[in-house]
Amino acid sequence: MTTLQPALAPRPLSRLLSLARQAITALEQAQPLAQLAARLYVAQVFFAAGLTKLRDWETTLLLFENEYAVPLLPAGLAALLGTAGEIALPVLLVLGLAGRVGAAGLSVVNIVAVISLAEIAPAALVQHQLWGVLLALLLLWGPGRWSVDALLRRRWWKAQERI
Repeated sequence: MTTLQPALAPRPLSRLLSLARQAITALEQAQPLAQLAARLYVAQVFFAAGLTKLRDWETTLLLFENEYAVPLLPAGLAALLGTAGEIALPVLLVLGLAGRVGAAGLSVVNIVAVISLAEIAPAALVQHQLWGVLLALLLLWGPGRWSVDALLRRRWWKAQERI
C-alpha cells in the first residue's frame, strides 16, 4: 500500500485554489460588461414602449382609459407620466447618469404596468419579472464602472484628495 507524503497532499488543493482565484478575477472583470448589457437591454425595452405610445397618442389615451387600470391617477395623467418615464428614464440608464434613479423609476413603471392590467399573459409576466430582477440588480450594485456615475465619482474623489 502506498501512502501520500504530507508535503505532496496540499499541491492539488493549491492548484484548485489558484484556478478558483483566476475564475473569480475573470468574473469580477466581466461585471462592468454585464451591468452595461443589463442597462442597454432594459432601456431598449422601455424606450421602445414609450416611442410606441408617442407614435399613436390617441390609441395610448384610449388604452389608459379602457384597458389599463392605473391606481390613483386619471387616465390622461397616467398616460403622460408613464410615457415620459419610458422615454426619459432609459436615457439615464444607458448613460449610467443617475443610474440608480433611472433603475428605480423604471422599476415603478414596470410594477405599475403589471398591476394595471386585469389579465397578463404568463409570458408577458415572465418578461416583466426579468426586467424587475435586472433593475433590482442595478439598484443594488449601481450602473457599474462603465457609466457617467462612475466617471463623476472618480473625478469627485480626485478633487477631494486635492483639498
